[in-house]
Amino acid sequence: MLLAAAGPVRADDAAVIGKWYGALLTADRAVLSELLAENARIRLDDLGIEQSKDEFIASMDAWEGAVAGAAIRHRIDSQEAGVTTVTACYDFPANDIMMQETFTIEGYHVAASTQATVAENCDSF
Repeated sequence: MLLAAAGPVRADDAAVIGKWYGALLTADRAVLSELLAENARIRLDDLGIEQSKDEFIASMDAWEGAVAGAAIRHRIDSQEAGVTTVTACYDFPANDIMMQETFTIEGYHVAASTQATVAENCDSF
């Protein structure tokens, strides 16, 4: 119901988000770099970190090891005022975690993204 009330998710935004999670799962720096706007800001609320595009791409070195053998499931929950809200389940080999992530997409680029933990597991995903 919430999705219908907020209006339809633009197909282009859904495609960008799908491509984002595919690239994130493989730590594909080239695709992530292509998807991120030059002045993009990525905020990781749980860590109190805000990263620029270059800082986020550089963090893929550490992320690549963490995501090995993992899966990422996501669903678009709503889109309102140019911001798409997604629930994502990160299924790591030893644990899983559910996140709420928001994306501001301009054209075919992620201009901003914010990530925060919703639950320490994905039981309710």
